[in-house]
Amino acid sequence: MHGWTGRIVIIDLTDSRITQTKSDTAILHSFIGGRGLGVKLYCDAIHPGIYPLAPENILIFATGPLTGTASPMSGRHVMVSKSPLTGTIFDSSSGGFFGKELKFAGIDALIIKGKAKQPVYISIINDDIDILPAGKLWGENVRSCTHKLSPQGHVACIGRAGERLVTIANVMNDYFHACGRGGLGAVMGSKNLKAVVVKGDQRPAIADEEGFEKARQDALRLIKAGPVASKGLSTYGTSALVNLMNYMKILPTRNFQNSEFGGADRVSGEFIKEHYDIKGHACYNCIIACKHIIKSGALEGHEIPEYETLWAYGPDSNNADMDDIIRANRLCNDYGIDTISSGSTIAAYAEIMNEDITELSELVKKIGENEGLGKELGKGSKALSGSYGKDVAMHAKGLELPGYDPRGVLGMALAYATSNRGGCHLRAYMVAPEILGKPKKIDRLTFSGKAGLVQIFQNEMASLDSLVLCKFASFAVSEEEFANLLSSATGIDYSTEEFLRCGERIWNLERLFNIRAGFTRKDDTLPERFFGSGGINRVEFERTLDEYYHFRGWDENGIPTEEKLRELNL
Repeated sequence: MHGWTGRIVIIDLTDSRITQTKSDTAILHSFIGGRGLGVKLYCDAIHPGIYPLAPENILIFATGPLTGTASPMSGRHVMVSKSPLTGTIFDSSSGGFFGKELKFAGIDALIIKGKAKQPVYISIINDDIDILPAGKLWGENVRSCTHKLSPQGHVACIGRAGERLVTIANVMNDYFHACGRGGLGAVMGSKNLKAVVVKGDQRPAIADEEGFEKARQDALRLIKAGPVASKGLSTYGTSALVNLMNYMKILPTRNFQNSEFGGADRVSGEFIKEHYDIKGHACYNCIIACKHIIKSGALEGHEIPEYETLWAYGPDSNNADMDDIIRANRLCNDYGIDTISSGSTIAAYAEIMNEDITELSELVKKIGENEGLGKELGKGSKALSGSYGKDVAMHAKGLELPGYDPRGVLGMALAYATSNRGGCHLRAYMVAPEILGKPKKIDRLTFSGKAGLVQIFQNEMASLDSLVLCKFASFAVSEEEFANLLSSATGIDYSTEEFLRCGERIWNLERLFNIRAGFTRKDDTLPERFFGSGGINRVEFERTLDEYYHFRGWDENGIPTEEKLRELNL
């Protein structure tokens, strides 16, 4: 088999049983891999009504046909399960080197079910797979656990937050890369699974080496020529966005009460470059190196936070202390906590209390330990707001919104509302055309033309997450080049149209799962704060939602029609 490995590993932790099966080629061809493969396997195995932390729930690690190949930005993997935070089907992806290593071990998907009687970790060295005791690792945070296990291979693990089933816990790999959203760390912790360690040396086979090399060179040339990927991200990382979003007045401040932050300069990429001695860090096969580490000084070795973290623990929390944000970010990474959800929930709490929060790092520790106020905050902003009887949770479908105010980017507003996993900028990054002008600049303050464009972006991102490649590649590389890489790697001829059709198939399958889990049209919305005077026009929003459903081939309630399902072979 080319591109794919043809192997799925199933581990039942309840009875310590390890089985292997061949990947279904029809599923691979239709769902590509990564997110698509994980979603298909999950939907085939699990009833939508399952409790996410039940032993019967499964947790999937998946690679794609381009993972671990010479394709640019091919070091990613995807995790899939049902989210304890949102109740939706949920996928989360991460960079680094763990995904490449899982692919080199010859695995398309690792399916984990059941619950171990005692803490364990999974060791994978090519074909040798073991379930090993992790009692001495239980209670360790991410850095310590990773340090102890890394001599055996690349490590994906949970910190104390995941062990304590904190709803916004994540899964970290390679120290500071994260499957960050949706609480999948709690799912992993509910299984008494501390870590997965993997080492492999089986490079994926390529069907058409010459064609693949041409497609790879085309992609590299486009990435190097693109100013967003090759210059801005390499120089500043995603922190380059802070001042730009503030200038465009879409930088959410004080829990989205405002959209401009007076202290933006002090939490910006420009400030970081001037005041910290930093070095770039690249994921597998990446020429951008958007991650940055502090090389010297009091915070030596600390990671520079991503834009979303800078925003959540900065402007959204009315905080302009960069050192404070960097320390909070390190603690989140070490405890294994989603920085967007935790920062946003702290901001919601500050609004409820009508006071600024000055001890952010202490609150992060309390969330990670699941104690005191941290126990409330660790459930996310929707649960927190409900417990106080205040409508201050800035979320969609229970997932905290990221750092782009939808009142100033209306395509993003529709993307948030219709996202299958809840409030997310990565399902359809409409900031690209609406703010960055990629692939071309469009009017950000109108819904006109957005319904069709959002669903195209959503389909493309679903396919990209299935390859599995980094989202930043899409700033420079088009669907045509992605299809060429996929075709030459696998030997299966994917046209640009079929590549996007795979994404549409994945999107509709996710939608079907959520419908069966109880989600309806009323969940395709945004917090009331964004509507009304000076905000989003509710009538225009609902009309655009109707238009979006029409483009999708769904009925007026947002349910895929039988005709659409037949068209997609679902």
